[in-house]
Order: sequence, then structure tokens, then C-alpha cells
Amino acid sequence: MIIHQLFEGTKRFNQLQRELSGITHRTLAKQLREMEETGLVERRDYKEIPPRVEYRLSPLGMTLKDILWAMHVWAEEHGHKLPPQRIGV
Repeated sequence: MIIHQLFEGTKRFNQLQRELSGITHRTLAKQLREMEETGLVERRDYKEIPPRVEYRLSPLGMTLKDILWAMHVWAEEHGHKLPPQRIGV
């Protein structure tokens, strides 16, 4: 979902957290850090007070767009054939 949000463009941390309702600060920070380490996300720190940090997809991260869109299309066409998810199993 983070990658999906960043397809729309550069976003600040708090903006991402608002748009990904339900994600904790800690989880979002961890996921962004991991994606930055793997080269999917670029982080820009403006070194200002108050702090301003922006995230965007790297060129490598942008290559995921067609793959994720294909998965979305597949889910729309075939998702109803899958058994319902069981929570807590």
C-alpha cells in the first residue's frame, strides 16, 4: 500500500500515515527504511526545523507499477474464486 501511495508522487511521512489509515508510526517508519535500503524508495531530508522529510519511489521502484497493476487486474477478475480468508488461524 505504501508503494501504491507513492505512485501518486512525493509524500511526507505524516501524509503517508494519514492516507494509510491504521498503520502505526513504527511500522511505517520500518517499512520505509527497508524500502530505502533495497533501493525502491528515495528519502529526502531537508535538514530544517521543524523536520521535513519526503519520500518518493526511485526509478527502480517505479518499475513495479506494471506488475502491481497486473496483480490488481488479476484480483478483480479471479479474486472471487479464492476461498474466504480466515483470521486467527
